[in-house]
Amino acid sequence: MRRPLPTLQRRGSALSVPGVQLEVLSGLGLRQGFHEALQGADLFPLHALGITVLQVNVGKKCNQTCKHCHVDAGPDRTEVMPDAVVDQVLAVLEGTDIPTLDITGGAPELHPRFREMVSRARDLGRHVMDRCNLTILLAPRFQDLPEFLAEHQVEVVASLPHYNQGQTDAQRGEGTFGESLEALRKLNGLGYGRDGSGLLLNLVTNPVGAFLPARQDALERDWKREMERRHGIVFNNLYTITNMPISRFLEYLQESGNLELYMDRLVAAFNPQAAQAVMCRYTLSVGWDGSLFDCDFNQMLALSVNHGAPRTIFDFDLEALKRREIVIGPHCFGCTAGQGSSCGGAVAE
Repeated sequence: MRRPLPTLQRRGSALSVPGVQLEVLSGLGLRQGFHEALQGADLFPLHALGITVLQVNVGKKCNQTCKHCHVDAGPDRTEVMPDAVVDQVLAVLEGTDIPTLDITGGAPELHPRFREMVSRARDLGRHVMDRCNLTILLAPRFQDLPEFLAEHQVEVVASLPHYNQGQTDAQRGEGTFGESLEALRKLNGLGYGRDGSGLLLNLVTNPVGAFLPARQDALERDWKREMERRHGIVFNNLYTITNMPISRFLEYLQESGNLELYMDRLVAAFNPQAAQAVMCRYTLSVGWDGSLFDCDFNQMLALSVNHGAPRTIFDFDLEALKRREIVIGPHCFGCTAGQGSSCGGAVAE
């Protein structure tokens, strides 16, 4: 018997409502729709190629309120993945050979069963990723978390807008940069980011304004040099992620008068090579309430999987989901512009 899904709790801003966001984007009169761009690249309809990553959003509660956050997360959010959904996620992992569990939020570490999910997935031999905002590692109840992550060989994917204090604090709040450096030094001290340790520490950066990120390979060289020279910090990889025109960043674009310009920029930069490698083709996203989505961005717009595919974790069907048709919209131009963008950074040369 299928379990009922929890009721979604919405915030007050009009642009926190997914339908309003889609209406705003759809009304822009872009030079072409995303389906037309895919048709020109001989990729329409877009289909999944398998599931190698199960990305699980365990809730929207976070200890930060970042200006660019597409999740609209923050300390006042109350959405937390219920036990029934957590249990079913673990059952899906146990019953399939999906190799990677990618845990995100909010601050995923705030979920009361975060450590259980990590340890049980590792017992199954799965690779586990923690999408970490770094400052959570300094909170009183979480100061032993770096050691837990290292013990279970969890890959840490850490958000850091820039290696300069001003740009980071402008996006994430005053004092965030210094706390982030302290957390990174703790991780480095355990071996994270160091050659031969097996402990992966990858940093994620978003542009601070209405423009595309620079080339990932060039930025990574700059970041590795400057993070070590200025702060004595090392890491494995830098991931560049294009700011998606949804939620708080969509509000910023509207308020600053940059929305049409930014969307035109994304459309003009459409890259067929990036479209071939978008993350929705190998990733399945699980919402805090158990709903299934093609990606984390579709999740924030309430665009659940469709075209006949199972729509909740309680109806999970690996064969049907790994070849599903992807749900698309104008926001998808964000993942296919330039070098492309995914939760693992750029996807094309």
